[in-house]
Amino acid sequence: MQLIDALSILSKSSPFAVSTEREQQTKFQKFKEQIYVKTEIEEDFYRALTSAQRHQIIFLCGSSGDGKSEILTQYSQKHNVTHDFHLDATHSFNPDETAVHALDERFSQFKGNDKPLVVGINIGMLGNYAEEGAEHHNDIKSSIKAFLENRTDDISDSLIFLDFEHYPKFTLGHEVCTSDFAAKFLACLTEPTLENPFYALYDSEVQKMGHSKLTANFALLGLESVQNNIIALLLKARLIKDQFLTARALLDFVFQILASDDYLFDSLFSGSDNELLEHIQSFDPSNIHTRKVDEFVLQFGLGIEDKGFVHLKNQVKEFGVFDVPSAASYLRLVYLLKDEEQFANEYIDELKEDFDNSLVEKFANIWLLHREFNGLGSQKKELNKFYKDTLISAVHRYCNRNSPSLDKDQFFISEYNGFKTAVELEVKPDFSSIKTQAVNKIGSFNARLRVDEHSLLPIPISINLLELLEKINQGYRPNKHDKNAVLLLDEVIEQIITVANEKNTLFILRNDKRYKVVNEDDEYFEVSGL
Repeated sequence: MQLIDALSILSKSSPFAVSTEREQQTKFQKFKEQIYVKTEIEEDFYRALTSAQRHQIIFLCGSSGDGKSEILTQYSQKHNVTHDFHLDATHSFNPDETAVHALDERFSQFKGNDKPLVVGINIGMLGNYAEEGAEHHNDIKSSIKAFLENRTDDISDSLIFLDFEHYPKFTLGHEVCTSDFAAKFLACLTEPTLENPFYALYDSEVQKMGHSKLTANFALLGLESVQNNIIALLLKARLIKDQFLTARALLDFVFQILASDDYLFDSLFSGSDNELLEHIQSFDPSNIHTRKVDEFVLQFGLGIEDKGFVHLKNQVKEFGVFDVPSAASYLRLVYLLKDEEQFANEYIDELKEDFDNSLVEKFANIWLLHREFNGLGSQKKELNKFYKDTLISAVHRYCNRNSPSLDKDQFFISEYNGFKTAVELEVKPDFSSIKTQAVNKIGSFNARLRVDEHSLLPIPISINLLELLEKINQGYRPNKHDKNAVLLLDEVIEQIITVANEKNTLFILRNDKRYKVVNEDDEYFEVSGL
């Protein structure tokens, strides 16, 4: 067997991409066992399975490709005497009945025997059953509805729900942001020992025939720093492109970057019939235009080679990288190897400075501050910096985009016949609300503002909105391409204006003239500035 044959089990087109009960021991079994990663949801599933009572149903819920079939197939073969399993509730095994009818029948069988039932089901199908299931299963349907609506207190003790969505593939940390699942998988796949059947094939092919692009790609992927940078790209796709990571998509992604006709650093940014690669393509480092990067491209075109660059070219030959065709390819190579100590030199260090990930790091830090906020002074100081310098500043600039001369505490309200009106407001973070809120999903966190004594509705801050807020503070004017973010900002401004309409003091401006109108206890108006 060749390395490409073994790696083919990762491809989404492989018959081994989805496990089934009928799957027998094959020549690929040892390869599948090598890359199998036990996850937190599997551990919780095992505990639920082994402690389940005869009147209980365990629902393993998720999206297509999450890895439900891998878990269910493995445990159904070991526990089918003591438990009943319904592995795929998306389908019916009878052409004359629907998937909903198949579940009706399965639940009826469950109620008539003394075994716990395990059901593998997509969230969409769970919702369908809650609406369309038979009336005599209303007890099950009501608990399903409660689960879908996050009403945990209304879920019957006889139903256990384990949802992949509650086990995020990525974690945001102060030191590093990573994916434990992806990191373990890549480490298992490339583990440099002959006990690893993938590595054994790689080593055999290099020994017999020297390097090919496939073995070069495998060698590069074996570097921990390369694995970390690939995971960082996947995290950017999650945060910026809202692209979720499933087990099946990750395996196919790795197959595509290893087995393509290009080197890994090119195939990573070339796009492909893979949803992860499609989104990562937009992060291509060769599209960055800085003085140092443009200088490198120009020198490469003229055949001018810095000694640091020549040193890198010689070093990567050890990994089977011999013929890199363009400046763009070398920039991608440097991006991938930027944190590998053995390739570090002054020239590469200068070049990689333009490949920072500061936006992701900043978002992760603010996200963590919201999740971990306990009201202490040190946390308040750091969190207040985000609110004052980024969020409130951007909201103020956006609100006053048609009247930029207003003072920092003044907010534009409206304009009539050339006269602009504004009010003075105190806008600050709502620390008491931040302290009590829960932050779980990594895609966003809720910012909380107080305007005078009024708490505004939570503002969901994604990494894209954070980037827009920073751009607004640098003078950027949002346009039609920022539609979703603008809608959020408009909602914030609308709430601010609602508070402003209760103020007793109004500022009126026209050209260089400014008037102050004060409502004195609803008895008379005092005007100054005339």
